[in-house]
Amino acid sequence: MIFKYILGLILTLTQAPLQTLPGMPPVINPRNVYSEATAGKLSPATMGALSRVYVPNVKSGDVYVIDPSMFQVVDHYVIGGNPQHVIPSWDLKTLWVAGSAERKLSGILTPIDPKTGKPGTTIKVPDAYNMYFTPDGQSAIVVAEALKQLEFRDPHTMKIQYTIPTSQCSGVNHADFSIEGFYAFFTCEFAGGGLVKIDLLHRKIVGYLKLTQQGASQNAVTHSMPQDIRISPDGKFLFVADMQADGVFLIDAQNFKQAGFLPTGRGAHGLYPSRDGKKLYVTNRGTHMGDVKSHGPGSISVIDFATQKVEKTWPIPGGGSPDMGNVSADGKFLWLSGRFDKVVYAIDTTSGAVKTIAVGTEPHGLTIWPQPGRYSLGHTGVMR
Repeated sequence: MIFKYILGLILTLTQAPLQTLPGMPPVINPRNVYSEATAGKLSPATMGALSRVYVPNVKSGDVYVIDPSMFQVVDHYVIGGNPQHVIPSWDLKTLWVAGSAERKLSGILTPIDPKTGKPGTTIKVPDAYNMYFTPDGQSAIVVAEALKQLEFRDPHTMKIQYTIPTSQCSGVNHADFSIEGFYAFFTCEFAGGGLVKIDLLHRKIVGYLKLTQQGASQNAVTHSMPQDIRISPDGKFLFVADMQADGVFLIDAQNFKQAGFLPTGRGAHGLYPSRDGKKLYVTNRGTHMGDVKSHGPGSISVIDFATQKVEKTWPIPGGGSPDMGNVSADGKFLWLSGRFDKVVYAIDTTSGAVKTIAVGTEPHGLTIWPQPGRYSLGHTGVMR
C-alpha cells in the first residue's frame, strides 16, 4: 500500500500540468478531480458561514433552513415562484436560489448570505431551472430549460453576457465539466434523452449524443430521461443518471460515446461523489416521470469509481423519494430531499441509516453549506 501511494505521488508530481481553460484554477491532481473537495479542505472564503442545509420547496415556494448538528429546522422564508435548486457561487460567498418559470418570463434568482442564512433581493430572470459557473469564474450559466437556452451571465450582477440556444437538447437539465475545463456536458431530459457537449472557449455546441437502452432495465420505458451527470475522478468517464432507464450510463468523455450501463434502482436521479472521491452515491427516486407518489421504492446505490460497479443499495425505510442534495463537509452524511414525501433525508454514509426532517411541499435541489473545495461549478455543489 505504501509503495502504491509513493508511486502515485511520484506520477502526480512528474506529470506535465494539464492545459486548462484560461483563467481557471490549476488542476492539482489529474488523477482525482475531487482532490481539493475532500473532508477538511474548506476554503477561507467560507469562513464565518453558518453550518446549514438549505431546502427549496417547489410547490410551496419557500426555503426551509436546517441546522445539521441538531437535525432540526431553524428558519423558513417564502421565496415565491418555483424554487428549484440552491447553488453555491463560484467564489463560495453567495448561495443562489434558482427558480424556474411558473408562467412566461417569471423565473427568479435570489441570493442568500451564508453568514446570516438570510435571503437578499430577488433578481427577476425569464427562467432559471438550474445554474452553473464556467470553470474560470467569469460567467454564471443559467439553465433556462423552458426557453431552450443557456444564458451566460455576470456571476455577481446576473446581467446577460450571451446565450447559446439548445433547441436540439430538449429539456436541458444538469451539467458537469471536463477535467481541464474546456467543455461542459449537459443532459437533455426530454425527446428521447441525450447529452450535449459545449465548447466553452469558442462558445458553441460541438456534439450531441443520444442514449440507447442497451443494457438498461427491462422494466424501464423505451426512452431515456437523463438527469444528473458527474465526471469520474480521472476525467475519463461521465456517469449519467437516467430516471427512465433505472440506472447510470457510462460515457467515454474523450470520444463522447456510450461505454456502458449500471442498473441501480427505479428512477435514478442524483449523483454525488463521496468526500474521498472513491464512491458515487446514486439517488433512486422510486418513480418515473408522471408517477408522482409518496413512499415509493426509493433507495441510494453506491458505485465504486475504480471498479465501475454497484457495491450496495440502501432502501429508504418505509419507502421514499430521494432526489437532490449533497454530502456533508466531513463526508459522514448524504443530505437529500424527499421530493414527494415533504421530508429531507440525512443518510449515514457508513451504514445507510436514515434520519428524516419534515419540510415544505416538493423539496428539490437542497444544498448543505459550507462544503470543501476551492471553487464551485454550481448546481448543489459541484466542487473542485
